[in-house]
Formats: sequence, structure tokens, C-alpha cells
Amino acid sequence: MSFASETKNELARIVPEKKCCMLAEIAAFIRFSGSVGLSGGGRFRIVMTTEYNAIARHYRILIKQYFSVDAEIEVEYSGTLGRRRFILVIEPEQSAEQILRETGMLMVREGFNYITDGIYGGLIRTKCCRKAYLRGAFLAAGTMTNPEKAYHFEIKAGTETLAHDLRRLFNAFADIHALVSHRKQGYFVYLKRAERILDILAIMGAHTQYFAYEETRLTKELRNEANRRSNCDQANIDKSLAASERQIRQIRSIAETRGLSSLPEKLRQVAQVRLAHPEVSLAELGSMLTPPLKKSGVNSRLRRLAEIAEEIPSAGKDRSARS
Repeated sequence: MSFASETKNELARIVPEKKCCMLAEIAAFIRFSGSVGLSGGGRFRIVMTTEYNAIARHYRILIKQYFSVDAEIEVEYSGTLGRRRFILVIEPEQSAEQILRETGMLMVREGFNYITDGIYGGLIRTKCCRKAYLRGAFLAAGTMTNPEKAYHFEIKAGTETLAHDLRRLFNAFADIHALVSHRKQGYFVYLKRAERILDILAIMGAHTQYFAYEETRLTKELRNEANRRSNCDQANIDKSLAASERQIRQIRSIAETRGLSSLPEKLRQVAQVRLAHPEVSLAELGSMLTPPLKKSGVNSRLRRLAEIAEEIPSAGKDRSARS
């Protein structure tokens, strides 16, 4: 089961304690997953669709508790894999028009009914109702990526107006900063940062999934940090080995042309120890000298050996030119 599915299953078990929150959540679910059709005589019919049986049962119970209406649940199978969709239907004789009016979806203008767009402000006056509305919107049209893979949370909105209203609802909570994107499939309100997704999970009431998300995020970040350090350590090892090989070439060049005996005692000692121990670090190299030398001192002497080695080819060229 995906992380989004587990989150929806947890949220579908939450029953709002207040009637106002119950209405806000029902209204969000109808707005984001429902459609309104006309039946005979110009009467209204509400149809809501979800892929989750638990969600269908949840809203059937909420609608029964708030409106005293028994919404019908139909099951529709589609595709070769037999995917199911659960459809809640509220018929005209089940007070569909009154439900649309109370949820702010049906209003009157100049004597005519019209279906509204966006989020009805009367539903989200209080913080608890705003949380319930977000929960309903996510259960209707939300999804999220497994935090093991990426940090992404989004809710699909049918219209641009609804998307921007939902973004404002998100951003009414501190430090959320949701954004809107437009794709071929429609408008999406989304979050990309793990901290903001965690906040939304807590706001909606998905506390179990909050801790699961946080644990996955921390494990992922610790693993990434360990990988970065490992890569850094390996890069340092490679760099040290390359430097050691270069130093040995330079010392051998001096030995073959001038001889190590031509070097001052301090430089000769460093050269001999480096040739004998090509794999050790500068700090270890310094501990092998008599008297022991710090890393900076060893590095200084190796730089002097490099300068001497660089002078050898030019000296040879000068002798060839004079001859």
C-alpha cells in the first residue's frame, strides 16, 4: 500500500466532533470529488467518486449524521485489471438541493440557481473548520509521494479559482506556502518541502503517518549524509594517493639525476621515508621522522622537493644548449 493510501485510510477514520467541521469536510469532499447533475423537472443530483471503499463509507456516515440522508454507494469496475470506483449518489428526493445550498455550492442570482466556484467562505471561518476542509479536499483529490523517493504533496482542483482558493486556505496556516501549477490534467495545489508536508499531515490529523513520514525522512537524510561523507572520504583518499604518487615521481627524478645524497639532511630524510612508505598520510609520515614533524612541516619539505624536481629538466636543457 502506498504512503498516500495509508494516509487516506488514517484520515477516513476521523469523525469530526463539531457539526461545523463535519459540514466543512463534507463540502470539501463534494467540491473536489463530486459532480452535480440535473434530474427530471430541473432537480439536482449529486455524484461523488473515490477509489477507496473506506472513504466512501466514511462520507456515507458523515452525510447520514449531518443531513440524515442515506447516500447510496455504487461500485463500478473498469479496465482489464478490474479497478474499482466507489460512487456515492444523493438523489433529488434525498434533499440534494438543500445539501448543495448548505455546502455553499448552489446559490441564487437574479432569481436563478447557479453552481458556485471556489471555496465558500462561510464554511471555513474557524481554524478547526479549515483543518476539516483540507482533510476533505485531500481525501477527495489528494496524493503524495513516498518520502523515501521524494517530497511532494498535492491536491487536484477542477478550476483555477478553486485552486487559488485552496492555496489561500493552505497558506492561512503558518509556514505552509503552497503553490499552484497548471498541467494538462488541471490545476494542482502542491508542497515540495518535507517540513511543510509534515505540518499539513499534522493539521489534517494524520498523526500516525506524521511520525512515519518523519522517521523515513530522518533515515533518508542520515543515509544521504553517510553517503556524502563516504564519498568525501574516498575523494580525500584518492587525492592523497595521487599526491603521494606525484611526490614519489619527483623524489625518484631527483635520485636518478642528482642523487638523494645531494639533498640537505632534512629533505633527504623526508624523501627516503616517503619512498619507503608511499601509502601513509602526511601526519603519519611526520611521526616517522627523527625528530617527529607536524603535517605542515612535512608538507613544506615535500614542496621544496617538488621545486627541486621541477628545476631538473630545465637544468638539463640549459646544459644541452651550452654544449
